[in-house]
Amino acid sequence: MHLNLAEYLNKVAGCWMGKNIGGTLGAPFEWRRQVNQVSFYTQDLQGEALPNDDLDIQLLWLVALEEQGVDIDAHLLSEYWLLYVTPHWAEYGNAKVNLRAGLPPPLSGTFNNPYKDSCGAFIRSEIWACISPGCPQQAARYAYQDAIIDHGRGEGAYAEVFTATLEAAAFVVQDIPALIEIALSYIPADCAVAGAVRLVQDCWGGGQTWLEARRQVLENFRGSAFQNNPETVAAEDRASGFDQGQFGWDVPSNIGMLLIGLLYGEGDFSKTLTTAVNCGEDTDCTGATAGSIFGILNGIDTIPEGWKAPIGRKIKTACLNLGELGYFGNQLPADIDELTRRTEQAARQVIDRFHLPVRLSDAPTDLGGLPAAALLAGPQASLAETLYASPNGPLFRFDFFDVSVDYGDSPEICDNTPKTIFLTVWNKYKNQANLRLRWLAPEDWTINPSREGQFFIFTGKADANPRRLAFTLQAPRLAGGLARLVVELAVDARPQVMLVPITLVNGNVKPA
Repeated sequence: MHLNLAEYLNKVAGCWMGKNIGGTLGAPFEWRRQVNQVSFYTQDLQGEALPNDDLDIQLLWLVALEEQGVDIDAHLLSEYWLLYVTPHWAEYGNAKVNLRAGLPPPLSGTFNNPYKDSCGAFIRSEIWACISPGCPQQAARYAYQDAIIDHGRGEGAYAEVFTATLEAAAFVVQDIPALIEIALSYIPADCAVAGAVRLVQDCWGGGQTWLEARRQVLENFRGSAFQNNPETVAAEDRASGFDQGQFGWDVPSNIGMLLIGLLYGEGDFSKTLTTAVNCGEDTDCTGATAGSIFGILNGIDTIPEGWKAPIGRKIKTACLNLGELGYFGNQLPADIDELTRRTEQAARQVIDRFHLPVRLSDAPTDLGGLPAAALLAGPQASLAETLYASPNGPLFRFDFFDVSVDYGDSPEICDNTPKTIFLTVWNKYKNQANLRLRWLAPEDWTINPSREGQFFIFTGKADANPRRLAFTLQAPRLAGGLARLVVELAVDARPQVMLVPITLVNGNVKPA
């Protein structure tokens, strides 16, 4: 599969320009549950786009790729999160609290986080698509590692995987319904994000208007009013009971509004963005994502000049620690042209590192008769064993083995109360082994079936089934807010020792 370099760059630039346009268009109406009536910008922009966290964090991920290489995961990205992401609102702040307490992803995004089903992840998915053009499988892996930092096992993580895979496929597939099917194949069929998408598809296919589709989404997939404030809900929607809903459960409805924009926009830039924004909800995010998807599909040259001229090409930021990113932020791209060039450089590294089936060159684009079905994820059962293999705790990768820690519903432990933890070990190499295991834990803790032992694991190529081990821990008396333990794994007659950190939260004190 060959992509013409000029066409690829045009699409990437279209992505970033569309992102800036849609975010700026929707910003004045953010988190208002109402039908808007916008047809163009409503602000005096003076030639500049508004800053938006939707783009800010993607600039940070680009810096991480440049500084650390393309083999990045949630553990590494979470370090950048703590160093450079400044806001403390909603899921951003909850993730910081958890990370600073010692909880790694995905626990950082799940524990005590009612916003795990909100919108903060899908809005930053484009970077993974643009460095994985035509390769949604790779975009999905990056997007999931990103999303679990602040959304854990919530709907927010599925939303980012959905948009990242749709955007990656949009480099080689032009048909919106086909792109939706590709993206749906990467998320659980029974998740709420998938439900909202299917609902909008049915409304569109059944000839309902976009307003009727919006109403259906709110009837079936709405969260609460913003901050539970009924004043953020229009009178007509309040009369329908739409001021009530689950707090923080925001992303299913907003993915629905995004899909309304994409399907009812009929391939027209203005209609796509304004329809998404006019649905209300998290309008800067739905507008920005609709704009970026249009830009990838059609390129920056197809975006009307009337939309581009009022905001120019500069990038403005609001949510990053500029004092640590070069000299007052000069490590960040200054405009979408620099961002496009640097995105291309990262994409080339990703393509080479992961042997992706795509090449960027000056030759004409040649997809080799690529069918859209070739971009599907595959069976749902396989997806659960790969992309979503460790939803209840972190995954640690070593040279020959991977180890995941499953904390169950919570990483909490209480005095004299058994806590079961599962360790799952994958052998990635061609040699079977006896693995020695030892718990490094306080002497007065009880660990069953044993603190030390050995187990056999067959070759990864011959035995696809990992080894799953259950341990029950019990502490007589916890001290402090956090208990840190380590599981030591080693292979006989090999020098490498694998240390797996275990972090447990003191759960003795509960709110009344």
